[in-house]
Formats: sequence, structure tokens, C-alpha cells
Amino acid sequence: MKNVVIIGGGHGQSAICRGIKNIENLNISAIVTVADDGGSTGRLRRRFHIPAMGDIRNVMIALAESESLMGDLMDYRFEDAEGNETDVAGHNLGNLILTALTQQCGSFLEAVQTIGKVLNVKGNIIPATTQVITLYALMEDGVIVKGEANIPTRNNRIRKVFYKEDVHAVPEAVEALRNADLIIYGIGSVYTSILPNIIIPEMNRALNETKAKKVYFCNAMTQPGETDGFALEDHVQALLDHGAPVDEVVFAADRMPESIVEKYQKYDSIPVIERTDDHPYLVHHEYLLNFSSGLIRHDSLKIEQAIRRLVKEI
Repeated sequence: MKNVVIIGGGHGQSAICRGIKNIENLNISAIVTVADDGGSTGRLRRRFHIPAMGDIRNVMIALAESESLMGDLMDYRFEDAEGNETDVAGHNLGNLILTALTQQCGSFLEAVQTIGKVLNVKGNIIPATTQVITLYALMEDGVIVKGEANIPTRNNRIRKVFYKEDVHAVPEAVEALRNADLIIYGIGSVYTSILPNIIIPEMNRALNETKAKKVYFCNAMTQPGETDGFALEDHVQALLDHGAPVDEVVFAADRMPESIVEKYQKYDSIPVIERTDDHPYLVHHEYLLNFSSGLIRHDSLKIEQAIRRLVKEI
């Protein structure tokens, strides 16, 4: 039995989880950021002073043993006919359930574990911290931006992300890292999904002390306001600059349809390139993408095959 940890947040981490859950003889732990302060998650955390749960909800659904009515309901978003975000309008049902359970149990971690049992989740879902945290970014021009949702909205380059308060990791997250055989970063926003976990001091120490292989699944496209003009090497450097060791990188080798790439270019997003083949880390070129929706998305089945090859090497 191999211990595999996936660190991140957002839809990219969910794509990895949806693929990895089909691999036998793995003990899976997903460490998920709770720094999000936008949308339904942001509204609930401000009103009830609880950690952000939107990314955790997504990972729960991805790691559920099978697609079910309960999983669909967890992702259901209440809509207001006039588009107003009042009362439950704009909220995901799963976010509301996690909020109610947190209040009932008195513990955010216990609420996550309880819903995990209901969904028959394969693996452990661990919030990086149970504190209500605010992410900051220091930009290249010295400006400091407050709030995860605000960071990508500035036409600027990020130098580093950080917390102003003392943030402590959930002990279960630290233990998972120390016992891991394989640690996967990604897929997702480097500065606002992956690094919010890594910059927690206990997490950072564990990552640098564990003997596990650390593999980064690189984004296929740049993200406006966050990784504009970034190549593969820039993504990895952002991890290294924040103290995250990287042994190997998995990079999408798929040929992207020009018509779809042109759509992304209108929104200032371009394919991530590899500038050189001379790296201090090993780069795996894998077919990882799916274009059937007219968008560029990582394919969970292809991710599964890539991880199977990684697992065989440890």
C-alpha cells in the first residue's frame, strides 16, 4: 500500500482526485486550501467565521466512490430569478451542509469527515488548516494585495504570497506528508490554490523533511493576473521560491486545437511552454488533455494513467 498526497485546491486538484481514486492499493490524502474568500464560500466564511469549504466540497465529490444523487446535490447551486445573492441564492448546497455540520459538531474537520462518510469518499480529505485565514500577495512593484479572490484581478506580477497571522497546519496534514511515498502538487492556480498550503510553516517543514517523491502537475494554460507569460520553468520556480521541493514535473504534451487556443487568447491566456530541456528536475511529457467541451481541460482518465506510471516508480 503506497501513501499518496495531493496538495492544492480548485478544479485541477479535483481532476487529479477523480483519476487517482481508481488506482488500487493506494492510501490517498488530499490536502486542500481553505484560503478562498470569494463567491458562496466567501459569504459563508464572513458570516459564520468558518474556513473556506468550496474547494473541499469539489474534492469530496471527485473522491466519492461513485457518482450519486448526493454528490449532485452537494454541487447544486441555488439561483435567484433576478440574479440577487440574498439568503441561499448563490450558495452551493454542499457549502450550506458543511456550515451546518460545523456549527453542530463544533469542528470544521469533523464536519468534513462526516460528509466524507456519507459520500463514501475514497481517501482522506484534510483542510490545510482549520483557521479562518486571509492570503496576501506582494507584487513586483511593492503593492500588497489582500484576499485570494483579489490577487488575480491586479494587472501586476506576483513576487510572493504570505499570511500576516500565524497559521498552523492541521496535524493530520503534517502526518500525511511525513508518511507519504508520493506527493503531488496541482493541478491548479499556483499562487492561490497550491502555495496557500505550502507556505504554512509546519507543512513547509514536513515537505522538506519527508523522503517522498514530489511531483508537480503543471498547468496547461497561463492564468490571467496570476501567471501571465509563465513557462513551465516559471511555475516550478514559484514553488521553489516558496520552499516547496520539486523532484519531477508532469507536463501536457497534447497538441492543442488552434481554434480553442484562439478563444483563450481573447482572455489573455496562452499555452504554457517549456523553454528548455535542461532542468535539475525530471520532466515527464504526457498526453493529459481533453478538448471535447470546446475548452482545454485535464482528463481524469489520462491523469490516472500518468499517476499509475509514477506509482510504479516508487
